[in-house]
Amino acid sequence: MHFTLKIWRQENADVAGGIRTYEVDDISGDTSFLEMLDILNDQLESDGGLPVAFDHDCREGICGTCSLMINGTPHGPETTTTCQLHMRSFEDGDTIFIEPWRAAAFPVVRDLVVDRSAFDRIIRAGGFVSIDTGSAQDANNTPIAKDDADYAFDAATCIGCGACVAACKNASAMLFVSAKVSHLAHVPQGDAERRGRVLSMVDTMDAEGFGSCTNYTDCEAACPKAISTDHIAVLNREFIRAKIGRTT
Repeated sequence: MHFTLKIWRQENADVAGGIRTYEVDDISGDTSFLEMLDILNDQLESDGGLPVAFDHDCREGICGTCSLMINGTPHGPETTTTCQLHMRSFEDGDTIFIEPWRAAAFPVVRDLVVDRSAFDRIIRAGGFVSIDTGSAQDANNTPIAKDDADYAFDAATCIGCGACVAACKNASAMLFVSAKVSHLAHVPQGDAERRGRVLSMVDTMDAEGFGSCTNYTDCEAACPKAISTDHIAVLNREFIRAKIGRTT
């Protein structure tokens, strides 16, 4: 398969970038998208050029490191992570536009790599629990209702990739923050910091420059882990509860 790649190249956040055109040939449909970029980089290095910088780590869809806008869609045409996207999702001869996440809170580091440390600072603000250390308790020591456990698990599948921010017209991080808040709000281990957690995380989210949520729900459509916007409703309830001082 042959592809024409239109790739965003940018030295750093302080320098203007632009689209560069590259051609790749003999790409198998079973090649992953990141492997295709590896092949391109091998070609560029062989020709004495600079390889395209892009984020990757596990390449198994669980770490949330890969972050590419592919033809204007976070992670590409399939609802999965970029590393799990394969070239059979495209037609032979296609032109593919590849860009970094677009959000003020995610400045470009180089080419397709963006700085997502804003997410780390949000987690540091409240994404933790206070527990006693020591040997693990028996699994049934802390009974949790099945519905609550399932809901918490659904929220906990968030991998923090940032596709929700990239998809949102407002560059809002509400789906990410709500997943973290909702996860800990539905298990008893999260009770100790429940009030302070949501206030601190929302304040940090605003301070980092993320936009507001206006219910486009593009975030849910782009999320590779199918995190529901229902968790945003949970976040709003937790925020109001914390503001008026309720504990239950």
